[in-house]
Amino acid sequence: MKNYDVIIIGSGGGTKLRPAADLGKKVAIIEKEGLGGTCLNRGCIPSKMLIYPADLVTHVREDISKYEIKADTNFEVDFEKLVTRVTEEVTKDSASIAPGYEKHPNIDLYRGHAKFVENKVIEVNGEKLTAEKIYIATGTRPQIPNIQGLEGTPYMTSREALRHTKLPKKMIVIGGGYIAVELGHVYGALGTDVHFLVRSSMIKAEDKDIRSAFEENFSERYNVHMGTSPTKVAYENGAFQVTVKNKEGEESVMTAESLFVATGVVPNSDDLGLEHTDIKTDERGYIKANDYLETSVSGVYTLGDVLGNYLFRHSVNFEGEYLLGQHHFNLPSQPIQYPPVPHAIFSYPQIAGVGVTEDELIKSGKVAGTDYVTSTHHYKNSGMGMAMLPDVGFVKLIAEKSSRKLIGAHIIGEKSSDIIHMLILAITKNCTADELLEMIYIHPALSEVIRNAVRKLVVGLQG
Repeated sequence: MKNYDVIIIGSGGGTKLRPAADLGKKVAIIEKEGLGGTCLNRGCIPSKMLIYPADLVTHVREDISKYEIKADTNFEVDFEKLVTRVTEEVTKDSASIAPGYEKHPNIDLYRGHAKFVENKVIEVNGEKLTAEKIYIATGTRPQIPNIQGLEGTPYMTSREALRHTKLPKKMIVIGGGYIAVELGHVYGALGTDVHFLVRSSMIKAEDKDIRSAFEENFSERYNVHMGTSPTKVAYENGAFQVTVKNKEGEESVMTAESLFVATGVVPNSDDLGLEHTDIKTDERGYIKANDYLETSVSGVYTLGDVLGNYLFRHSVNFEGEYLLGQHHFNLPSQPIQYPPVPHAIFSYPQIAGVGVTEDELIKSGKVAGTDYVTSTHHYKNSGMGMAMLPDVGFVKLIAEKSSRKLIGAHIIGEKSSDIIHMLILAITKNCTADELLEMIYIHPALSEVIRNAVRKLVVGLQG
């Protein structure tokens, strides 16, 4: 049996622990797929490389005439060339990781499937490994819903949709979450007739006002079938037939040459051999851990999507840096303390948020105007908004009435994932609404829309 100081299972966010090797620790990294994990190979990086041109096409096609510009907006998209370029770039980037590991005297790279055979013993490629500290960062994979007839058909998940080189004429998307709206937008903007089957609401975790504005704007652009559920799938002669039931219980059949299933994710914990250990999972399969990210087996830790606290690459980066500091930089032992965790949805329109939503406050029994105050300011009512002429775009802020602290910030519209960062800092540092007015905002930058929303918030807090 080979003995290491550190074993890392998963080469995505888990490799935030890789610097332990630079400190003289003997490290084993185990990866069964492309190095770099989901984000680089089949997630955030390739999706954004496809979303950016989709955004350009959408912006020009829908908005160019608003600026008194006459142009031919019947674009020809070389979809095969676009997807091939993106795939080649991320594959090259992934392949560039291994040489660095192989040259490092303290790193052994194992390309294979890791499986526990007992509490702190892992088998990979017929070899048994153990370590003082083991980190499980195996991520998630697309969830496949139990729909009659779906199994065995050539449907796509996000994995296939990111590398599919043929632009279909028509696509049915099952789901209304962030993966569905991001990749559905890519195909729709680049020429596919896209139809979304949405059971209740789109992007349901967003603040209610953001969600409402998104659904309205997105439904003007793409075919969104609210209150519908697929009950049966068939595939023959190169076409899908999806039987759909609406909220009244009526059934109909939709046909398309492509079917994209985006109904969430499940953790990659079921094939790790955890049944041979005392490591516990919850009812959904996410690995249980304490406030130090340690599993029920001493010396075995978990982080990232398979832990399930937050399903973002930036959150696993934070968790990895926490563990690195705690275990290898001799920082004082303390439980992990997450700052406000932001997020963004890179669809069209774009969305970003941090802190609580008004829905969460209402659910907890808080009363608007008494316990909290909200304010909203639209892009169009700002200096830069006068230039942009946006159809949709606003900032919504939430402050606690008693402390005047900003506790929630939600933005829909262009560049929302960029301008949200000043609000991430404000909430992280427990700033009051008044303190956000102490700084000078560049005029007429788009961020002035935040200042204007803060002004309204301060007025509301006075009441």
